[in-house]
Amino acid sequence: MPEPTPLPRCSPEAQGLSSRAVLSWLDALAADDLELHSFMLLRADHVIAEGWWSPYSAARPHHLYSLSKSFTSTAAGCLVADGRLDVDDRVVDHFPESVPDVVGDHLAAMRVRDLLTMRTGHARDVTDALHDAGDGDWVKTFLAQTVEHTPGTHFVYSSAATFMLSALVQRLTGTTLLAFLRERLAPLNFGPAHWIENARGVNLGGWGLHLTTEGIVRFGQLYLNRGHWQGEQVLPAAWVDEATRAHVPPGDEPESDGGDSDWAQGYGYQFWRCRHGAYRADGAFGQFCVVMPRPQAVLAVTAGVGNMQRVLDHTWAHLLAGMGEGPLPTDAASVMLRERCAALSLAVPDIGASWHGTPRDETYRLGANEEGWTTAQLVTDATSCRLTITGPDVQHGIDFGLMAWRENQIDLWGGQEQVLARAGRQPDDTLALTVLLCGPGARWEVTAQHDTLTVYLAPPHHGEGRTVVARLTPAGEEHSQR
Repeated sequence: MPEPTPLPRCSPEAQGLSSRAVLSWLDALAADDLELHSFMLLRADHVIAEGWWSPYSAARPHHLYSLSKSFTSTAAGCLVADGRLDVDDRVVDHFPESVPDVVGDHLAAMRVRDLLTMRTGHARDVTDALHDAGDGDWVKTFLAQTVEHTPGTHFVYSSAATFMLSALVQRLTGTTLLAFLRERLAPLNFGPAHWIENARGVNLGGWGLHLTTEGIVRFGQLYLNRGHWQGEQVLPAAWVDEATRAHVPPGDEPESDGGDSDWAQGYGYQFWRCRHGAYRADGAFGQFCVVMPRPQAVLAVTAGVGNMQRVLDHTWAHLLAGMGEGPLPTDAASVMLRERCAALSLAVPDIGASWHGTPRDETYRLGANEEGWTTAQLVTDATSCRLTITGPDVQHGIDFGLMAWRENQIDLWGGQEQVLARAGRQPDDTLALTVLLCGPGARWEVTAQHDTLTVYLAPPHHGEGRTVVARLTPAGEEHSQR
């Protein structure tokens, strides 16, 4: 696929926003210890600020988690525009071979619009049932779940509903959701992407899309311009309006905490409404595509944060509040902003500038842990460092760069994930290894000192953070385990 035509760039001041406002936004995020991996801010179809926290980079796709859902609903919108799908179609009519022997009234009444608005009638999220399906037939498993409420009357956020939209797209087009979107959104050329599939080759729909930050901001620009892209109507404006309005009334989200929450403003076709007349696609740990129609702006963010609301709070307070109507005078702060964005770096443990390559070949036994890891083998010499973590159903072999990042691939969480790994020594001679799971945005911090290996699974992907301690095995026992 050809490289996408670059989006035009200009200073924030040229589009009515002071660079100082962006700097204050970055300061506020840092003060709250909110770990962003990238951002792009677009206004009036121009990128006015952007940055990646090294070693994240512009070319590297990031897991979007539930931000994927908005791409799935967009594919449904394309099929509606083609006349191949209607939001009032009954779900069971599209999958007649997968329905249970007895179809209850509620299941029979479930419409495509109920999948889009997460009002399928289920009393709870049924996604786990799909994961547990012994034969891998997620569609049949979804349709077998009890539908307790009349569809369209009860909101339950459920990735299973979005998976069904993906399965529906594949059924109607004969190709995967991602392949269909590449064709239909070709004018955007949203760049490198991949989407995790289930065992039957269906893109997960509700999560699993990996995309670059620019791919996210291009998607947001398409919606900001009501489906119009550089002279072409790629998506009907009527669909954009329908998808991004509140079908689920404000406050229906069970976890909402009142009017100050951006999760209490209503839900559309796999889009959340926001305060200030904005709306967004979002995913776990701070993946955002925030569309702000009034100031004609889009903010794309990838991150690893636990408190997603705080990212939005700072966005309204610093970015949205600072957007004026006309260009501003040139400001020296624009140079400061460029320098700040060029120097962004992830907060990882400090290491020295040299490598003491004392040869070691050690096996450690890990304590009980939720990852199912049992042993770890650490092998180092003057030019290399390798850590191999094993368990009954897992083996992660990771090669580390010495004081620099080295790329690996491991099987993790249903697919292959790119990993960046760096090894070095701290002032007290502790061996410090950092494993960055680039796609998911997760991180492991490993230290080895004396007879102890400690693996810290960093928040937010691992809750508040979890530590696994491993002890060096005696020499005889070490060899017996290999």
